[in-house]
Amino acid sequence: MDYVELTVQAPAELADILVAELAEVGFDTFEDNAEGFCAYTTEEAFDRDAVAEVMSRYEGLGELSYSDRVITRQNWNQEWEKNFQPLIIANRVSVRAPFHPKPAGVEYEAVIMPRMSFGTGHHETTALMIENQLGIDHQGKRVLDMGCGTGILAIVAEKLGARQVLAVDVEPWTVENARDNAAENNCHTIECRLGGVEVLEGEAPFDLVLVNINRNVLLEDMHAYAKLLPSGNPILFSG
Repeated sequence: MDYVELTVQAPAELADILVAELAEVGFDTFEDNAEGFCAYTTEEAFDRDAVAEVMSRYEGLGELSYSDRVITRQNWNQEWEKNFQPLIIANRVSVRAPFHPKPAGVEYEAVIMPRMSFGTGHHETTALMIENQLGIDHQGKRVLDMGCGTGILAIVAEKLGARQVLAVDVEPWTVENARDNAAENNCHTIECRLGGVEVLEGEAPFDLVLVNINRNVLLEDMHAYAKLLPSGNPILFSG
């Protein structure tokens, strides 16, 4: 499956509005940059007319331009390797690719090869999830990472002391990528599983649930997540 990358140049005050609008027309992943942001969806779900309609509503409210292109699965690694920079989150978690040097002075490290999956910590939703994880006791806990992408949240969960982590995603290559990243980080408590909420049948309870997915999917499945952990246990939503 190929993806469409929509590159949007827009002022910061307009970018957040456009992200919300584009999420309503099929885009489910967003990456900020200095000029605005990039939005991603599958080529199958891409609706150029819907994008044009969204953009037309904000013409005249600031300097706004956009373009789209197809990114083939074969070219994905080349694209992210060209742009992926190492990152330190909350001064405690280093996120890097295997070809980056290991930094000194951080408590935790996640080595990530994204391939076709999303989740390097550069997007605000992922970074915020990790920041919030750092404030939660994971020691000896059972954790669910729903919409795991690269597996970065699951990896951080194990490094924070989780005894068991279930990482779930609907894309086969994403699950494969998460498995590879777990192995790269010498993680042994992470199980990566293909599917949606239906694969969680009989898996409750969890001590902590992490959900970082498309807002529309999140809202649709909210009832299922609520049944997965005892009252008072933490659940983190982002997307």
